[in-house]
Amino acid sequence: MTTALITHDDCYDHVTPPGHPEQVARLDAVLGALEGFDLMRVKAPMAAEDDLLRVHPKSYIATIRDAAPEAGWRSLDADTHMSVGSLQAAYRAAGGAVRAVDMVMAGEAANVFVATRPPGHHAERETAMGFCLFGNVAIAAKHALDHHGLTRVAIVDFDVHHGNGTQDLVEDDARILFCSTHQSPLYPGTGAAHETGVGNVLNVPLLGGTGSQGFRAAMEQQVLPRVDAFAPQLLLISAGFDAHEADPLAGMELTTEDFSWVTGKLCDLAEKHCSGRVVSALEGGYDLQALGESAAAHVEVLEERGR
Repeated sequence: MTTALITHDDCYDHVTPPGHPEQVARLDAVLGALEGFDLMRVKAPMAAEDDLLRVHPKSYIATIRDAAPEAGWRSLDADTHMSVGSLQAAYRAAGGAVRAVDMVMAGEAANVFVATRPPGHHAERETAMGFCLFGNVAIAAKHALDHHGLTRVAIVDFDVHHGNGTQDLVEDDARILFCSTHQSPLYPGTGAAHETGVGNVLNVPLLGGTGSQGFRAAMEQQVLPRVDAFAPQLLLISAGFDAHEADPLAGMELTTEDFSWVTGKLCDLAEKHCSGRVVSALEGGYDLQALGESAAAHVEVLEERGR
């Protein structure tokens, strides 16, 4: 068994306006950092319409499709933009997450890192926001349940921003556990501890400046025990690296080593409950050097556990 890397050159064609933090160079930073890794490299397929429809209504998908510009950019909100290639890239990002689930469920790979863009954890059922168009990880979770017959899938989101989109897409489905650590107050202003879905949502808001000790304590005292008790048959990770101390958009003050640590802890639970099956999808991370180093640290642990 091995670790797979799923990506696609179409994700370079999602071009944001000059100065936008979610830029093409992010993918270069991640893939460059992973260049020397011994990974099974797979091209992300286009998502099937049925997979998108598991979480988004047909009217929303049509709205996103119609918003794709023929030139330049179209702004969906102050932060979220589409260029000529954005629609194709978004279909690849969702399709890559679905393909990753299929690979670990079929035993083609022990675990998978999906390095695509645009990210997905802010996309709500009928709202594109926070640089996100489709709810990639939520789509993957629903696919695992509906297509592979699983009954328990866990999502752990350690991006510095709350995954409001993922929560919106799964909070009514008790088959999915969604756990999020995030800085608060911070965009998008959601993720309070009292937001619990149907008992399947755990939000752990953390203050700016929390740092390694506070983050690790939150994981060990709240998130990891909750995932352990849920005993998932598949573990999905929304891997945002913008909680890093170098990131310009937040102030959680984590280090690269924290991402290695949390990846190892999550892999421990995956080995205990679901034969090591982990699918991790890239979310945020906006300091290019920190992003590359953190993604490499994350995948290095996945690769070690996938041998």
